[in-house]
Amino acid sequence: MSVAATLPQDGTAGALAGRVWLPAAEGPAVVAVRADGLYDISRLVPTMRDLCEASEPARIVRDGKGERLASLQEILSNTPPAGRQGHKPWLLAPIDLQAIKAAGVTFPRSMLERVIEEQARGAPDKAEAIRKSVAAHFGGDLANLIPGSKEAAALKSVLIAQGAWSQYLEVGMGPDAEIFTKAQPMAAVGHGMDAGLHPTSSWNNPEPEVVLLISSAGAIVGATLGNDVNLRDVEGRSALLLSKAKDNNASTALGPFVRFFDGTFTLEAVRRIEVRLRVEGEDGFVLEGRSSMQEIAREPADLVKQMLGRHHQYPDGAVLFLGTMFAPVEDRGAKGHGFTHKL
Repeated sequence: MSVAATLPQDGTAGALAGRVWLPAAEGPAVVAVRADGLYDISRLVPTMRDLCEASEPARIVRDGKGERLASLQEILSNTPPAGRQGHKPWLLAPIDLQAIKAAGVTFPRSMLERVIEEQARGAPDKAEAIRKSVAAHFGGDLANLIPGSKEAAALKSVLIAQGAWSQYLEVGMGPDAEIFTKAQPMAAVGHGMDAGLHPTSSWNNPEPEVVLLISSAGAIVGATLGNDVNLRDVEGRSALLLSKAKDNNASTALGPFVRFFDGTFTLEAVRRIEVRLRVEGEDGFVLEGRSSMQEIAREPADLVKQMLGRHHQYPDGAVLFLGTMFAPVEDRGAKGHGFTHKL
C-alpha cells in the first residue's frame, strides 16, 4: 500500500483523521493525518465519536496538538496482517461508536439490478434474460425521475396496472428511502484488511460507496469511502433476508480516513465525487467500475434527514452509506452467471 494511493488527490490539504492501534497502550487512538506523519490527538478527542460531536472537527484535526507516531508510509506498511510487526501501530477503521447505517436503491441502475435479483429469486443463471426484459420494459423512464414526486407516483400507478411493480421500485421511486443497519458499532474493518463474505453465497459483489459521518444532532461533518459488501443470491431470494445479505463478519469496510468538512471539502464536493473500483483476481480477471454521485436519485442531505430525526436518534452519531450505481454484470465464471468474488 502506498501513500499516493491512500491519500486524496490533494494529499494532506484537507482535514484528514483516522484511527490506529497502539500496541504500547493496548488500545486505539484517534490520529490526525499531516504532511510529516500521523499525530495522536486522542487526548483532545478520545474517540472519533467525540471528534464528530465537536463544534469544529476540522480545526481540531488541523491544529490539535499531539504526539507524532510515525510516517503514514510506515503505518501503512504495518497494516496488512501478513507480516505485521505487533509492536508497531497499524491502521483501523476510521469510526468507532457510531451506528453504521446504509441507504439502498438510491441509483436508477442499481434499482433495476435489485428488481432483476428479485425476479431471478437469487439464481444468477436467470439474471441475463430478465435483465433484457427489464431494460426493454423501463427504458430510460427512470433516469431523471425524482423519488416521491407526482411523476413518480403516476409511473407507479402505470406499473401496478401492468403488474410490473416491485418493492425495490417502491423505495427507489417512492417518498421513503430504504435505510437499513449495515453492521453494529465497532464491526467495520479498515484499509488493508480483508472484507468478509458468507461462505454459502455464490453470487456476490462489492459496492463502493461514499459514506457520510453525522453527529448525534444530525450535522453532516465529513465523509469517507466504504464497501457495502452484498450477497446478491441471498437478498434476491427475499428482501426479508437483507440483514443476512448485508451484515456478516467483516462485511463493512471503511476508510482509509475521514475527511472533515472545511474550506477545501464540502457537502457540495461530495455531490461531485466519482468512486472508481478496480478488481484484480488471481485468476487474471480484471473488472473496473464507477459510481458517480451526480447520478444519485436522492439528495444526500435528504437521506440523512430520513435516517435521523425526532423518532430515530443516535446518541453516538452515525455513518451513512449513500448507495452505489455499481452493479457488475460481466461474467466471471459460467456464461450468464455474472460477476462474483472468488476466494
